[in-house]
Amino acid sequence: MRGKSAAVRFIFITILIDIIGIGIIIPIVPDLIQELTDFDNSTAAWYGGLLAATYATMQFIFAPILGGLSDSFGRRTLLLISLFGLGLDYLVIVFAPSLAWLFVARIISGICGSSMTVANAYIADISGPEDRAKNFGMIGAAFGLGFIVGPTIGGLLGEYGTRVPFMAAAAMALLNWLYGYFVVPESLDAEHRRAFSWKRANPIGTLRSIFSNKIIVPLIISLFTIYVAAHATQSNWSFYTKEKFHWGALEIGLSLGFVGVMVALIQGLVVGKVVKKLGEVKAVYLGFFFNALGLLLLGIITEPWMVYAVIVPYAFGGLAGPSLQSIMAGQTAKNAQGELQGGITNIMMLTAIIGPPLMTGIFGYYTHPDTDYYYPGAPFILASFLAILSIIIASRTLQKLRLNK
Repeated sequence: MRGKSAAVRFIFITILIDIIGIGIIIPIVPDLIQELTDFDNSTAAWYGGLLAATYATMQFIFAPILGGLSDSFGRRTLLLISLFGLGLDYLVIVFAPSLAWLFVARIISGICGSSMTVANAYIADISGPEDRAKNFGMIGAAFGLGFIVGPTIGGLLGEYGTRVPFMAAAAMALLNWLYGYFVVPESLDAEHRRAFSWKRANPIGTLRSIFSNKIIVPLIISLFTIYVAAHATQSNWSFYTKEKFHWGALEIGLSLGFVGVMVALIQGLVVGKVVKKLGEVKAVYLGFFFNALGLLLLGIITEPWMVYAVIVPYAFGGLAGPSLQSIMAGQTAKNAQGELQGGITNIMMLTAIIGPPLMTGIFGYYTHPDTDYYYPGAPFILASFLAILSIIIASRTLQKLRLNK
């Protein structure tokens, strides 16, 4: 029992550090890129989008590979290699002499951050039916906490220098690596391992299979569109608030921490109650509405305090994703649920490859000194239209499902 508790704590901290690693760079990435180059904010934004896409591309490719390798060589080995790699990645950023080294670091981070697949498998290995949901719930909590802590740490420590947050992240990753090395046991014994297969490690195969379910295809496309729209916020936030309100790392980090708190509250306390009261279909429509409204308002606000005011309705857009996923799960056979969830994860990864360069590219174009029309909020306006498009794409299928009930 004690070994299992230590293992669950290790997995929780591992995922927390992975997510903090995503969030910690966000508040300081504009200053870090500009420190290494002579770029203005609009050009730095474009490179920021490419850095984010590089990270997501590595995750898309390596998540199924690491998962397959863990089936063959054991979870513990892969987790420890990934954690050690993350620690080295943060140290590369600490000492990076040029922008090219940031891309090297994001490649390493994307590969090592793919350990979330292995962490999920570890939890499945050690959990009995009675505590499986609780342990997977801890993973969800680590995600939520990481997206609050990461940007906040990045903003607070970024006040002391652009490299300081990465020193802290490296220390956390390497200390957890030491803890895992000396305390955490292997969860997959030799008799349950299987040979590695490149065919099973193919991320495209899962996408093909979920698109064979014609009923949910429009919903998948709708989900894809709304996730691309979300990158107007996720990829542009630091550059946008720096450009429009002249915010530094601290203000950016605190505002992103507030976003994380609001999203956690909506996901944890509101989604279930709204779905229970209105049903999944209406919850999807309501979420899309708040997404479109929040993104539009973020594109037209004029004062810093308005950012916090708009975050509240925007966070209610979080009603759409879980409700849409629940509807898709209800239209999928029980023996294909894992395939569906894997496919949705791959969809999210693809949007994280496409969304950042698209949205930061638009921001860079409309804020460049040579632009004919200066408008920093342009990506949010586009994203608002994409949210409306998501409603249109999903509406016919949602209407059919509503009538069939």
